[in-house]
Amino acid sequence: MPCDAAELGTLFLFEKLDADQLARLCREGRVEKFEPGYVYQEGEPATCFFVLLEGTLVMSRRVGADDVEISRTSQRGVYAGAMQAYLAASDQARYKGSVRVTEPSRFFVLPAETFAAVLWDWFPMAVHLLEGMFFGSQNTQRTINQRERLLALGSLSAGLTHELNNPAAAAVRATSSLRDRVAHMRHKLGVIAAGPYHREALKTLIDIQESTAERVAKAPSLSPLEASDREDALSDWLDDHGIEGGWQIAPTFVQAGLDTDWLERVAAAVDPQMLPGAVGWLNYTVETELLMREIEDSTTRVSNLVNAAKQYSQLDRAPYQVCDVHELLDSTLLMLSGKIGSGIKVVKEYDRTLPRIPTYPGELNQVWTNIIDNAVSAMNSADGEGTLTVRTALEREQLLVEFRDTGPGVPEEIRGRIFDPFFTTKPVGKGTGLGLDISWRIVVNKHHGHLEVHSVPGDTRFRVFLPLTAPDPETPAVDSEASAADFDNPQEAS
Repeated sequence: MPCDAAELGTLFLFEKLDADQLARLCREGRVEKFEPGYVYQEGEPATCFFVLLEGTLVMSRRVGADDVEISRTSQRGVYAGAMQAYLAASDQARYKGSVRVTEPSRFFVLPAETFAAVLWDWFPMAVHLLEGMFFGSQNTQRTINQRERLLALGSLSAGLTHELNNPAAAAVRATSSLRDRVAHMRHKLGVIAAGPYHREALKTLIDIQESTAERVAKAPSLSPLEASDREDALSDWLDDHGIEGGWQIAPTFVQAGLDTDWLERVAAAVDPQMLPGAVGWLNYTVETELLMREIEDSTTRVSNLVNAAKQYSQLDRAPYQVCDVHELLDSTLLMLSGKIGSGIKVVKEYDRTLPRIPTYPGELNQVWTNIIDNAVSAMNSADGEGTLTVRTALEREQLLVEFRDTGPGVPEEIRGRIFDPFFTTKPVGKGTGLGLDISWRIVVNKHHGHLEVHSVPGDTRFRVFLPLTAPDPETPAVDSEASAADFDNPQEAS
């Protein structure tokens, strides 16, 4: 269609240009009419710069398998397309979103290379400034992202140190007590060996010791009432058989899963005069087994925490791999257990039949951390109590990870801003306002997924949708530096 320089001059974008400049635009560009449908689609090479002359355009962005509408406008002069053609690597640029028209519409179309040449010829200083701002913004964002990760790592390190200290201290205490019990057991064994006991009696006692150790390993879990009743029965039995300190020995035997039937078998296997010494020796045996079990439990917990830290940080894993999201969720919840605290109940509603999916696990763990941290902060700001429910399911042919908390909710007036960079409702010094922005980038830009929030007081849900399959990680669908606000201004969509 014919290009009218006078018409271009009425657009706010070109109103300051002189007649020669408008003539050049008409000469090197073109006016094109588009029927309802796509003008260009996300991911295609960014070859042109488009300015709306007449009609209605819709800007959208691909989220998973869906095209999500970002903006709809009929304002003359709005522009989109190869916005960064002035950059050195613009020949490799791709459209970061899609533009379609809902009615026959006219556009002024300028080839990307002409757009770049015009900028460099007419506004060389401005282009240098724009180029510096673009790359400076990218570097700033990368630095801020790194700082946000370091802040999260510092918080997690403090929590991990606390979590490791408890089992480590328990193991140290148990080891010290174990040394004392083993010394007493050696002394008691010497007393028994020096006594007037037959060889068969000693052999019987050793057999009882072995069977007792096996029973300790299989000790059942008792309710407080059951444990109290059994302690009373054992204490009475020991008193009836002339064994001193029965009230001190009974709790240990109950913890080991022993009862009066077991004591009757011990009494039947040894001579009456040997019974007090045998019970004392078996008491040391039981205490030794219980202490070794405590050491085993403590060191196992330390090992589990270290494994969770490795799983969380993915230090020994490839950055992109097929993984089970439940493992990532469990490691994050374990790492954050100290911060979550005892007042908040964690409920897991996992669909374990879900397939493993291709992900950047370390970055998904960062998403989980940001969302859980916000949920915990919200519940703590109320009364410090609540329930955090983590659910997985197959929904919309994608893998859904949902975080539901019982906090006060996200007010409707700010709900549309929570993914904006630097927006935070936390007190000064408590938050950077980047957690959800970074989470959005990771889910949408890197994993081609979708992140949404639904909130009413007492029920806030952050829903993360991840595709079951993903394209080659080396060719992401959108620029990883793009933000959730890329399309906030319909005049500057790229």
